[in-house]
Amino acid sequence: MTAARARTWGRRGQTPLVRVRGRSWRRYSITALCCYRPGESCRLIYRPRRHPTYRGKGRNSFAWTDDRDLIVRAHIQLKNPIVLIRDDLNTHRAAGMRQYADEHDWLIIVQLPSCVPDLNPVEGVWSLLRRGPLANIAFTDDDHLERTLRRGLRHIQQRPHLIDGCLTGTGLQLTHHPTTPRRDQ
Repeated sequence: MTAARARTWGRRGQTPLVRVRGRSWRRYSITALCCYRPGESCRLIYRPRRHPTYRGKGRNSFAWTDDRDLIVRAHIQLKNPIVLIRDDLNTHRAAGMRQYADEHDWLIIVQLPSCVPDLNPVEGVWSLLRRGPLANIAFTDDDHLERTLRRGLRHIQQRPHLIDGCLTGTGLQLTHHPTTPRRDQ
């Protein structure tokens, strides 16, 4: 609930101030997949979660099982095998996730080294959110934060060129290597 800071306009000589009530122990987590396939429109599949307000018991972030459930949902929606390129988050490196990938031939996981977070297109999505709908807002309550997050993610989701821009920002590009030879060759 702590406000993200960004640049804004203000009257000359008057610094704009955004008042915030203080830090909150409440937590909101989001996991997302940028899905690309040569010749098709890209997709953003995400799952937000509001965590309980209590502290000390339970997990205050996504577990590897939550990540797995999102990947299974993406596989069902896309109806295709998935090559998942992950960053170095601890839930992405969990033994249970590796075992799940080994048991399912439709899922291949490629782990990025910890020194190259710039190669993860989802980082571009988070940047778009921080610079756009989440910039310079003091959220009044949890519902206000959740509505703003969902509206911002839906905005990105409905504009494939933004998701393509996240891939372009990594410097990577899609290549298509057909598995069967074409007849005209």
